[in-house]
Amino acid sequence: MKKRERLGSRLGFIMLSAGCAIGCGNVWKFPWMCGEYGGGSFMVMYFLFLLILGLPVLTMEFSVGRAAQSSPVHMYQKLQKPGGKWGLFGYVCLLGNIALMAFYCVVSGWILYYFYKFAVGDTASLGFVSMIQNPKINVISLFITVAAAFIILSFNLQSGLERITKVMMITLMILMCVLAVHSLSLPGAKEGLKFYLVPDFSKISLKTAVGAMNQAFFTLSVGMGSMAIFGSYIDKKCRLTTEALNVILLDTMVAVIAGLIMFPACFTYGVEVNSGPSLLFDTMATVFGNMAMGRWWGMLFFLFMVFAAMSTVLGVCENILAMVREMTGWDRPKGCIVCAVMIFTLGLTTALGFSVIHFEPFAPGSSWLDFWDFIVSTNILPLGSLLLALFCCNDAGWGWDHFVTEANEGKGMKVKEWMKPLFRCVVPIVIAFVYIYGLFTFKWH
Repeated sequence: MKKRERLGSRLGFIMLSAGCAIGCGNVWKFPWMCGEYGGGSFMVMYFLFLLILGLPVLTMEFSVGRAAQSSPVHMYQKLQKPGGKWGLFGYVCLLGNIALMAFYCVVSGWILYYFYKFAVGDTASLGFVSMIQNPKINVISLFITVAAAFIILSFNLQSGLERITKVMMITLMILMCVLAVHSLSLPGAKEGLKFYLVPDFSKISLKTAVGAMNQAFFTLSVGMGSMAIFGSYIDKKCRLTTEALNVILLDTMVAVIAGLIMFPACFTYGVEVNSGPSLLFDTMATVFGNMAMGRWWGMLFFLFMVFAAMSTVLGVCENILAMVREMTGWDRPKGCIVCAVMIFTLGLTTALGFSVIHFEPFAPGSSWLDFWDFIVSTNILPLGSLLLALFCCNDAGWGWDHFVTEANEGKGMKVKEWMKPLFRCVVPIVIAFVYIYGLFTFKWH
């Protein structure tokens, strides 16, 4: 049996896991959802769900991956009791990761295109709607994103993915701090911070809770094995609650600072903060267009976004590659070629969904992007997290004792016995309730 690849250091594990979590969910989706749901009110719910749901589920996902020493497609099969059917969910994990990349690589391509336009100083014609309706721009940007990811992944784990992610994450942190300091010096910073950080509790509703929970799962990439794969690449020197907390803190820091960059700028230049998915593109392009040295600040901002987006693309594509390789026995180069073709082909639905391949799955104006996002964010992430909690905490699955033994191996924070009701009852009940409510209130028509 071929020896399993290993990460070279604990720092590499934290950077890879956090990199997979940090991405468009933090710096594209988080700010516009925060703007739509009332700023500080959404922040309160988001932090609450990260603590009571995100930390337990991420700890469980790392534990299952490290114990199984395999990719998500086989980890449930390895740990389930004889005769169990949990292994079927491994294939749902594969589907979820592929569906995520079917739209995520396209969004990453949009960010890459905006970075290019700011770098060359050609921003006069930039527009979110005109960009997404241009087939050539979308297909080329998608191709570059997918090709770059799988070229990096074709090398072995330490010299390819781990080395590149460390450089990207360190650069991302530096760029993020520079941009935040600049944004906080703007005249409208006080009003922006008030909207962003001061909660209006009258705006907290079940709809806010649904959005906050889905965002917590989306930003952490939990529920479909995206994090479990990194658990399978590490040793047992550190307890997994500690590692999960480190990843959540790093992920949350990036999300919060992304808001610190955007909202002061929005209030300074009088642009809408509740403009939805176009907030990152049209709104921020307008901000930089009005700013002194706007071209260079815009270039730095979208370079930061490129690194954030690509860290997730690399992490999820590594997960897909690992699952495909386990099922086929292929080496990295061959697996990379097949996976790249598959993801690029599916991604064309989103890339051409605003111009050539029209599809309105839900309300008028919805698209392929909404369809893939519905599969991943609204269904697989919460349902996957629910199943993971049931699997780890009940005798019909892996079982509480096995989970705690694995999670507490090494040094660091322990999963304590008093936490059992939280992991076993509170987590699945809250997820199930908010998931069902979300389906009833979803904009189907």
